[in-house]
Amino acid sequence: MTVAFGVLGPVTAWQAAGDTPPVAGEPRGEVIALRGPRHRAVLARLIVARRRVVPVARLVEDLWDDPPPGAVGAVRTFVAALRRALEPERPPRAASRLLVTEGPGYALRAQPDAVDAWRFEQAVAASAALPPGQALARLREALGWWRGPAYAEFADEHWARADRSRLAELRLQAVERLADARLALGMAAEAVPDLDAHAAAHPWREDAWRQLALALYRCGRQGDALAVLRRARTLLAEQLGLDPGPALRRLETDILHQAPHLTPGQAAPPPRDAGPLTAEADAGAAAAAERVWTRAAAAFDQAVPPGARARLESTVGLLRGLAVTGGGGLSAAREQRLAAVAAAEELGDPELTARVIGAYDVPAIWPRSDDPAQAAQVVAAAERALSALPGSPGPRARLLAVVALESRGGGSPRAAEAAREAERLARRLDDPALLAFALNGVFMQTFHRAGLAGERDAIGAELVALSAAHGLVTFEVLGRLIRLQARAALADLEEADRHAAAVDLLAVRHELPLAGVFTQWYRAMRLDAAGRAPADRVEAAYREAARRLDGSGMPGLEDGLPPLALLCSRVRRGLPLLDLEHAAWGPYEPWARPLLLIGRGREEEASAALRELPDPPHDLLMEALWCLAARAAVALGDRATMRRAAAALAPAAGELAAGSGLLTMGPVSRHLATLTSAAS
Repeated sequence: MTVAFGVLGPVTAWQAAGDTPPVAGEPRGEVIALRGPRHRAVLARLIVARRRVVPVARLVEDLWDDPPPGAVGAVRTFVAALRRALEPERPPRAASRLLVTEGPGYALRAQPDAVDAWRFEQAVAASAALPPGQALARLREALGWWRGPAYAEFADEHWARADRSRLAELRLQAVERLADARLALGMAAEAVPDLDAHAAAHPWREDAWRQLALALYRCGRQGDALAVLRRARTLLAEQLGLDPGPALRRLETDILHQAPHLTPGQAAPPPRDAGPLTAEADAGAAAAAERVWTRAAAAFDQAVPPGARARLESTVGLLRGLAVTGGGGLSAAREQRLAAVAAAEELGDPELTARVIGAYDVPAIWPRSDDPAQAAQVVAAAERALSALPGSPGPRARLLAVVALESRGGGSPRAAEAAREAERLARRLDDPALLAFALNGVFMQTFHRAGLAGERDAIGAELVALSAAHGLVTFEVLGRLIRLQARAALADLEEADRHAAAVDLLAVRHELPLAGVFTQWYRAMRLDAAGRAPADRVEAAYREAARRLDGSGMPGLEDGLPPLALLCSRVRRGLPLLDLEHAAWGPYEPWARPLLLIGRGREEEASAALRELPDPPHDLLMEALWCLAARAAVALGDRATMRRAAAALAPAAGELAAGSGLLTMGPVSRHLATLTSAAS
């Protein structure tokens, strides 16, 4: 008996009798009863691991949020039941050849063509090198294997999330490749219905709109094709604030001019003379780059077998690039990063684990984590790798920098120690890229008290010089953003302006859209700090900057920041706060609440809230939050909070409460003077 497994839909397994090979995605044999949901969860988790061993302890963590006392025994019971179901003819006490025990856990040794998801990946990769007719048949067959969303009943499980996302994206690519094959074969009419549904379901995929418009044009429906492109333009502008990409712009121009090359069999437009880049040249370059990417990815997928360590390490390199694209790219990179770390640990190779953890050297500017739980998991993995690698200064420095970065905002002595040791090792090794990464960790540990803008400015200056000398573009952007923040705190706004302009130039040149989020917020704050613009113009600038945060993939920055900026601006200007009462304050609610209650004349409740107010977190907004607390304390005559605020703010007496570069509470010295006067 041979066994096949299906995860492109509800998790299932089936048997094919005799010599008939299992055909993943087509359950032609007898479906195997997998008993309860936890049995299927164990099977699904082992399939996610792709033939690698999953330790029993990891299975326990993945199956239960709060594992019961007998969880380990229960996992073993599930595995035993699965073995009986998958290999019913196996003699008693004979070792399983399919669901094997190895080291600390279990692995499913299914063949590459026995799991529908694995077979689907192979089919999509192979289709890139096939002529259109063969690609069409291969993709039709592969898309037919889908019975519903991947790992359908485990959609909310963290261990399935990365594989589900990857397979969903691959399916969308397969749909678009199928459309390309149909268009190449002159089957435009057949392509239109599927493309119409595809574009409607996934409106941010510009390729879907391009293919649909082209198919409509080739069906003689020029007006409908242009209407589709206008719809795409409107959606992108209204929902994302973006213009269509060069491929869509070029297609619209070509349709308007009825360009001959849009119709199969007609000549392509003649080559243009070399000169400045035009939209047409840009579109051609983009298409060429896409072809290179597709072919290289297909070649890699064919040459490097599933489960190879090279896949894991190469994946981390891709994630680094994905993280700086912003939006869904940053979120996906974080999610896949944790999956890569888990996969490396499951292989039991400490050096590989250290490389996978340390290779994700994505610069970080905001000292509040986007996902604290995930950050804690990464830190724990880095600490385990450090314990397993007592020597190896290079890998140790990277792991220590990871600990310092991912422990941001916590004021942890261990994180500060890790940052110092990472910097020391990197300087000793004379490795510029490693030193830049280590300095990022040092920056994240400069928030143990107020008034450290000068120290951060020095770190930023070294990062800029180091990165410019060695071509480390993303770290040069980081260094300039650090200096923008620091110079804003040091009241040197002209120098901060210079760094903002340099960041914008680098962001455009190297396609780093997230950098523009920070410079746009800085310019809103700059308008506010100057004090000359009317309040409605300042607030409009903050709200426009807030729109850049939607979908940025930075919840640690986005959560509560927009209303906090408005609150600081209004408090400084003495403006009403009533319409801010029901704003989404996120983690900043404790510092907003006393002032909002004062604004409504509810001083007793405000005093109670102020007495419960914790110290602000150790991050870039510490000074501004202490200033808000000071304003409330003065208004309520709360001398204890006044003393706390004065002691915390004293080291920053010469700074502006604008070290975030995103909002301002003005000169710290004014708040200290008010506190002194009120206390006397």
